[in-house]
Amino acid sequence: MKFTVLGSGSTGNAVLIATEKTRVLVDAGLSARETVKRLAAVGVDPADLDAVVITHEHSDHVGGLRNILGKLRGPVYISRATEDAYYYWQRRANVAGADEGTRRRDALKDRTVEIESDQEFRVGDIDFEPFTVPHDAVDNFGFVAKSGGVRIATLTDFGHITQIIREKLRNCDGIVIESNHSRDMLRACPVYSWSLKQRIAGRRGHLSNEDLADWLQNDFDGTARTIVLAHLSQRANDIHLARITAETALRMRMPLFQTETKIVLSNHQEPTEWVGF
Repeated sequence: MKFTVLGSGSTGNAVLIATEKTRVLVDAGLSARETVKRLAAVGVDPADLDAVVITHEHSDHVGGLRNILGKLRGPVYISRATEDAYYYWQRRANVAGADEGTRRRDALKDRTVEIESDQEFRVGDIDFEPFTVPHDAVDNFGFVAKSGGVRIATLTDFGHITQIIREKLRNCDGIVIESNHSRDMLRACPVYSWSLKQRIAGRRGHLSNEDLADWLQNDFDGTARTIVLAHLSQRANDIHLARITAETALRMRMPLFQTETKIVLSNHQEPTEWVGF
């Protein structure tokens, strides 16, 4: 099994998980054109995708879904609450285009498979284990993808690490996880309003570099060979700071629990290299 982060950030998120037989897109937050471009860059035709799996309804995770569905045959795995929110998100956000909800509903007609946070499901030869993560969406999920004894976890958009997250991240070979902001940079950011800063820093907001470092130092079991830092803020983070914070936390682990884990940075402009096991 292998994976690549096609793009991650407030401008759009998508992760591709694949085996020799199966290819699954986790989230479709990039535009359809950009998704096709980045799939081509990693050697995948969108027509060969077996499914799209959706974490939650925010536009940077579903903004390109309606249009990309015209280029692939597979179903969309999505919770009922998230699907309903997807149809009405644009209206709630006061975005122009009153017919968008109808277009979204038409695009997904007869193409959805309902999923729940406590029920595994299978796409091809990949088993998906969904779990709830704390975010200000109606039903936000993280996933552990499993095939051939390999476990890959992907989770972004969550404000703090819960016990269920700690449990799901154990015994994983690869992890895509949020490292959204530096606490100091967020506080000092001149562009964000106070209310937005409060939302981002809240327990149902986004995970900071410092919170991730605490997990890496104290709770990470050292199993994952690669951890990809995702959803890095372009205004309240710095890629070098995010890497240094994570790598320093790994070095500060107790001597008996040292790890050879590699830290990789995703970005919003291009895919990461394939990470394979």
